[in-house]
Amino acid sequence: MSGREAEKAGEGEAVKYGDVFAVTGELAEQPVAPGDAAMMQRVEHLVTGHTQKGGPASLMQSAAAHNERAGFVRHRDVGGASAAHGVAVVELDVPGSRLVTEYVAGQVVGRRCEPTPVGPPLRAANAGSVTIGEALEAAALVAGDEAVEQSDAAAIQAAEARATGLHETPLGGVAAVAQSAAEMNAHTQWQSGKTTLREVLTGATEKMVADKAATMEDAEKVAAAELRNNPETGLRQGGVAATVMAAARLNEARLS
Repeated sequence: MSGREAEKAGEGEAVKYGDVFAVTGELAEQPVAPGDAAMMQRVEHLVTGHTQKGGPASLMQSAAAHNERAGFVRHRDVGGASAAHGVAVVELDVPGSRLVTEYVAGQVVGRRCEPTPVGPPLRAANAGSVTIGEALEAAALVAGDEAVEQSDAAAIQAAEARATGLHETPLGGVAAVAQSAAEMNAHTQWQSGKTTLREVLTGATEKMVADKAATMEDAEKVAAAELRNNPETGLRQGGVAATVMAAARLNEARLS
């Protein structure tokens, strides 16, 4: 246990997420439950092939075991925030290393960099690949004055999911911001008061936990999400789906 955890345990209090990790809001006040720890252990092992010593799953197991022994939680309990938003482990591979980021309810609870063998160099044609994040930033330039609608938010959510590999929308990520903007815009009467795509998508690559080169499969998923939420007018000209599609076509052309 960490010093703060041990202090809580000694005082006979439940160990909460805020005692173990640098998290905020509802999650910080939630006691670590055995079900949460079990979920993280399964996902951590599934993604990385092992449970990291001293990693989030290990820390959660220790805290949950104390909470269960002290009667604060039961063996099969799962916390409210983690039940609603889940846990996730994301790997981002770069030459010579692998960045592993772990989440509970969309908040980062662990991040580490692991060395990996350096394989043969990538084909030169891949050096100039356009990423999904860069495509989103392009949409901010091309269609930046347009107000964010639900179809845009859906496309951005699909794009971020394809870029990061996350099934849940990270709190504070570009998709979460877009969804909030779309909901606010729907209740804003004057056009001048609405949040625009430029405001949401500028600096998109920095708002995402991971990024990747855009592919045709990515583009099709993003286009499908945008169309589902706006079937009558189709894809927005210069919008999210259009720029991801353009990036995928450019990448495909570079590889041919």
